[in-house]
Amino acid sequence: MKRSVCVFCGSAPGVSQEYTRATREFARVAVERGLRVVYGGASVGLMGVLADAVLAMNGEVVGVIPGALVDREIAHRGLTELHVVGTMHERKAMMAQLADAFVALPGGLGTLEELFEVWTWAQLGLHTKPCGLLNASHYYAPLIAFLDHARDEGFVRQALRAALVVDEDPRRLLDALIG
Repeated sequence: MKRSVCVFCGSAPGVSQEYTRATREFARVAVERGLRVVYGGASVGLMGVLADAVLAMNGEVVGVIPGALVDREIAHRGLTELHVVGTMHERKAMMAQLADAFVALPGGLGTLEELFEVWTWAQLGLHTKPCGLLNASHYYAPLIAFLDHARDEGFVRQALRAALVVDEDPRRLLDALIG
């Protein structure tokens, strides 16, 4: 079976064109590696950029979206597969089940919540799948500084902090996460 990377990213594009460029580059590297992309199923923002870029290169994209968000996030209708689920919890569970690794691209609260949940699941031993951040244009620099601070203050174990792979280059990031 084809390996899959679950990508969390914004339903908005952000203010910098660098986020769009980085998302397209991530998509290109994923397709070159033969990875199937699993994401939140929307056609807007960086989510739409990701899906469109993968599809334009004949890659596989699996979307998972709650029924309540089909119209609000404008579900992408051209995906390889689109799963409509009942709740956000079901969305995250299905995305996690379908993935071999997790990557957060720039995004807002939903992106952070999804990343922190799967990273917490790893801490609890619920999975052993790697988690990473694509630090496009240093978007995650303040978060990384905070996580290092939380580690230094004894709230995040060193091994858990080290397990969150951070890179600004999608090729290096995927090398570290999937090989």
